Amino acid sequence: MGKGGGCVPSKKKVPSADDATRVSRDAPISAEGNSAAASNPIADSSQNDAVSAAVKLRIFIVFYSMYGHVEELARRIKKGVDGVEGVEGVLYRVPETLTAEVLEAMKAPPKDDGIPEISAAEMTAADGVLFGFPTRYGCMAAQMKAFFDSTGGLWKEQSLAGKPAGFFVSTGTQGGGQETTAWTAITQLAHHGMLFVPIGYTFGAGMFKMDSVRGGSPYGAGVYAGDGSRRPSETELGLAEHQGKYMAAVVKKLA
Repeated sequence: MGKGGGCVPSKKKVPSADDATRVSRDAPISAEGNSAAASNPIADSSQNDAVSAAVKLRIFIVFYSMYGHVEELARRIKKGVDGVEGVEGVLYRVPETLTAEVLEAMKAPPKDDGIPEISAAEMTAADGVLFGFPTRYGCMAAQMKAFFDSTGGLWKEQSLAGKPAGFFVSTGTQGGGQETTAWTAITQLAHHGMLFVPIGYTFGAGMFKMDSVRGGSPYGAGVYAGDGSRRPSETELGLAEHQGKYMAAVVKKLA
């Protein structure tokens, strides 16, 4: 993984339960079907409708947030995802790498136990992923990098290849990395074969507002945290919600 010439992913991947689910969701309907279904097309149609309504595409919103800024964006992104029919957003945290003593010294608020931590293996169940993290010198925070480093097994099998993914970020200042924090993270997606989905200028006039401080860029939603006391503005939260809707639409098209 990044050493010398690299390794060739195994072609002997064992199909997972998620693979079976996705195959059943995406497989074309056979004209020859089973005899019971063929003899009762109305019943078959109603069953298909029920299955379609029950099975939603899932976008994992995987984030690290120390002081809550990224979490606020994540929650608003979920609102945007959930607003698109047939798609739902699922919030996950990446594991913390700092000790409780260090977090207390840094005056970091407690984590919301209602949002579970995610393991690398669980990533295969996502139809798309939006990763959120604060910056550290223009790059992703160490906690998020540690999570990506734990996905070596997925990389070996290219289990995430073809999945759409994007980023949203938090920085302290205007020159703190609203863009570089996202584009330096693209290397992680490239090695996994994931499809980077930027938002471009699809937010329309909101991308050109100059009457107030606004985080975010064509790479994805963002917030300026300042010294930590500034909370996301409604414009920043609106951009986050837009990113959720936009990603959900892309995932639906690719599905």
